[in-house]
Amino acid sequence: MSRYLPVIAVLATLSAASMAHAAANTDPEWPCIQRKVPELSIGQVWTGEELAETAGQWNRDPRVSDLAAELVKRSNPIENARKQISDYAVTLPKDQMHEKLEQLFMGVFDKINIERGQIISGIARYAEKQRQLAADLRRKAAEIDKMRTAADADQTVLARHNEQLTWETRVFEERVQSLTYVCEVPTLIEQRLYSLSKIIGEVMQKN
Repeated sequence: MSRYLPVIAVLATLSAASMAHAAANTDPEWPCIQRKVPELSIGQVWTGEELAETAGQWNRDPRVSDLAAELVKRSNPIENARKQISDYAVTLPKDQMHEKLEQLFMGVFDKINIERGQIISGIARYAEKQRQLAADLRRKAAEIDKMRTAADADQTVLARHNEQLTWETRVFEERVQSLTYVCEVPTLIEQRLYSLSKIIGEVMQKN
């Protein structure tokens, strides 16, 4: 019986989890339990009236662009973001209120969509690296088993290889755990976008 069943078990668990995730997603290589949504749509988060074409011109206004950049920061508490939006709104002329707040929403939406897309791409690269590591660990475990069964097996060499494999397996397991947390980030970003969209909509209705 192989002395490296823990390694095999870890890899088997990862493979089973990957297949389960793939069954829930259109991308078979997507490693997260959360469903993969490559790009968000305005209709998913905006419940107000149809946006004017000028909303897409948010990057022409430095104030709008700068405020949008502040609002999308996850380190910026949502209540502080609410105050920033309200403070900005009171500085706007009545006849520009809706136009500028629509632009602010679009700035937030575009910036978050870009950030979220970058994170999703990073998750995909991370998952590919995990698949490569898993294949490498399987290969090394098989090689060590083969060495162990050899008549002239050098126990010192075996011990050294086993120690290295154990360490690499631990790193692999830590990366599996890290991936679980990273997979939550796109959802957290979406939740922030929903919150900001709602706040901007509420401010528009009040004014």
